[in-house]
Amino acid sequence: MSNDALSNPYILVVDDEPDIRGLVQEILEDENYIVQVAENGAMARKARRDRRPDLVLLDVWMPDVDGITLLKEWSEEGVLPFPVIVMSGHGTVETAVEATRLGAYDFIEKPLSLAKLLLTVERALEADNLRRENIGLRRHVYNVLEPVGRSDSMRLLREQAKRIAQHDTWVLVSGEAGSGKETFARYMHKNSIRSSGPFISVGVAAIARENSELELFGSEQNGNIRYGMLEQANGGVLYLDDIVDMDKQTQGRLTSALDSGSFLRLGGREQVDVNMRVIAATRRDIESEVQSGAFREDLYYQLNVVPLKVPPLREHHEDVLDLLNYYIDSFVAHEKLPYRHFSVAAQNRLMNYNWPGNIKELKNLVQRLLILSNADEISLSEVEASLSQAGSSVQEGMPSGLFDMKFREAREQFERDYLLHQFHSCGGSVGKLSAQVGMERTNLYRKLRALGIDVKQAAK
Repeated sequence: MSNDALSNPYILVVDDEPDIRGLVQEILEDENYIVQVAENGAMARKARRDRRPDLVLLDVWMPDVDGITLLKEWSEEGVLPFPVIVMSGHGTVETAVEATRLGAYDFIEKPLSLAKLLLTVERALEADNLRRENIGLRRHVYNVLEPVGRSDSMRLLREQAKRIAQHDTWVLVSGEAGSGKETFARYMHKNSIRSSGPFISVGVAAIARENSELELFGSEQNGNIRYGMLEQANGGVLYLDDIVDMDKQTQGRLTSALDSGSFLRLGGREQVDVNMRVIAATRRDIESEVQSGAFREDLYYQLNVVPLKVPPLREHHEDVLDLLNYYIDSFVAHEKLPYRHFSVAAQNRLMNYNWPGNIKELKNLVQRLLILSNADEISLSEVEASLSQAGSSVQEGMPSGLFDMKFREAREQFERDYLLHQFHSCGGSVGKLSAQVGMERTNLYRKLRALGIDVKQAAK
């Protein structure tokens, strides 16, 4: 199957009436969707197990099991892993309300209006794509169409990334923390043949070690399926940030999966096929990690088909002004912060600043300065105070004893404190917390459980 075909949405049609199944399949395939049909609940379960659908058209009344029961089975912590449109020839208000409560995107009655069906399918897929993009971009940058900067180094790097994007090869992006590695990964995705497919970003360092295989490969137990990141990235891009932080056992499973293009979910018995582009990123010297035995050599060579090195901001400081203006405009447009401009003296100071935190530090600085004052101009004294405050808060703001812990313990302590703080600031709402921290609700529930955070107790 071609890569562009794999990036087309995959739709599962579940209906016990052969005429309806055939008609809907024909109409959808004419619109370039990939379609699988199932005539009953058992076949729907098998089709869902074989491949994660991008959307399901689900009949309510079937001979073996009703659609509402399937919706309950598929729901993960009250959230469906894909949009579902429920169809029924005997629709009632109660059934429609129940389907919606269980997370169905819409409820349409038979006889089907094909024009309405196609419109509903299109809108459901668009809404799901927008939801996933917003979650990813909320913790990233605001709809960066391409990496910002007019320096020779950034111009040449954009051209190189664009050339790489035209070939469906795997890429290893290296660079310091905050230098813009994910921005380049998204830029390559948008300029590739897989651009209509998903971009699934995995922060390897942020996944608790005991949950890493579950997050990547998913699970299957007693008919309950959790789709891991590999399946969610099918037809698109799997972006693995901080790949060097992956534990050796997970490295082994990932090596096998990437080599064969298939894997077993945890607890599963049947291989799941995937086709995706992998873009991995590292802030550390991965070659030395290979030499020391901390990172598998075979996985390194799998990932490092084409290397792309992103320079630290201090090596293209002539882009600082463009970046400052970009983030001012972004925060004004998206967070409704007051517009302010930097004085000439402030600009000169920032042009000559070393930026140890790179572009991420610059972004945070801009946000902080826009929040702290409504004055039209950002003065040199404000910049100096903000830089000094940011530098001192690195250690002063950390929990006591954090620097004496092992890395894994320190990370988990920080994650626990961070999520609890954000949870209380959101008024004890998991839905608001999901939006605030930029994590899908299902993954957020898993993370909270892994960190030993009881949502009900924490809300008290």
